[in-house]
Amino acid sequence: MKIPFVDLKRQYASIKNEIDGAIARVLDNTSFIMGKEVSQFEEHFAAASQARFAIGCSSGTTALHLALMAASVQAGDEVITVPNTFIATTEAITHAGAKSVFVDIDPLDFNLDPAKLEAAITAKTKAVIAVHLYGQSAQMDKIRDICAKHQLVLIADAAQAHLARYQDKPIAQWAEMTTYSFFPGKNLGAYGDAGMVVTDNAEYAKKLNLLRNHGRLKKYEHEIEGYNYRIDALQAAILDVKLAHLADWTEKRREHAASYREQLKDIEQVTLPLERSDCYHVYHLFVIKVPQRELIRERLIQAGIACGVHYPLPLHLQPAYEYLGHTAGDFPQTEASAEQILSLPMFAELTHEEITYTCDTLKEILQEL
Repeated sequence: MKIPFVDLKRQYASIKNEIDGAIARVLDNTSFIMGKEVSQFEEHFAAASQARFAIGCSSGTTALHLALMAASVQAGDEVITVPNTFIATTEAITHAGAKSVFVDIDPLDFNLDPAKLEAAITAKTKAVIAVHLYGQSAQMDKIRDICAKHQLVLIADAAQAHLARYQDKPIAQWAEMTTYSFFPGKNLGAYGDAGMVVTDNAEYAKKLNLLRNHGRLKKYEHEIEGYNYRIDALQAAILDVKLAHLADWTEKRREHAASYREQLKDIEQVTLPLERSDCYHVYHLFVIKVPQRELIRERLIQAGIACGVHYPLPLHLQPAYEYLGHTAGDFPQTEASAEQILSLPMFAELTHEEITYTCDTLKEILQEL
């Protein structure tokens, strides 16, 4: 059996007529930049996120950059985040002119540890980016309280957490701005790059709109200098079709996660991912911890099971951030997790047979160690 890590062909096949119709509509209208398709998707995504405003942009990376710029983060500022995230989070901080400051994770949920946050705050700290890693919310009540105490802007990186909830509220309600990626492999994925920033703050929304489109709200009148960070109308149309299916796809992901848990619950060498009782986890990834991870990963791949590691080298140890002066041991929980984490196949169209084959194969490998 060959099991892909993500199978975008299966998803496309299930909604082919809807997608093809949306693409044809954009081509027929030849309205490729901004316009009705973009505004309609923004309206629908804002409703799904229970936010007042949704501002589409060209990628999840530009969404983060826009949010930081809207928050007036600039040279000399510090922005706190975690070292176990994709580099886009910290790239955006650097591109805004600020310095990334890392806080270690809670080893149970892989997200920012609120107990370690306050010690990282300095007079230069301007904002905190809480990453909702793998599809589960960070502990946003605690993080928000600390940010409010120190008058810091709280931004959430929800690139992997579409429709996630915390304490029965959509995650967008916990941060001043929440950013999303629609990279093709995400829970809600485009057929190219696309992103979104959602907020309830009208001033932020206005600035985000200006920044993404050359600093203008109407043609040839530029209030500020901005960027060409617009979302393509074609991607907006595709995403709007897929958004209508996202709740069902999310429930299927949760069912798959439950199946993995049931089949692996008695395997001593496997540490299953924690789903906090106050979280609605959307399982962008199903991440376990295992000993001898690289050996197990290699054996699974040999058996036809695609799997991944998100992320094997923490940001504070990346060559790109040598200038920050970190060394191994600075963030022990992040580093320990990076040595053991393994992402198993996870997508809505995954079958029970594929999950069972993956679990049975993993059990056989562990028995042989």
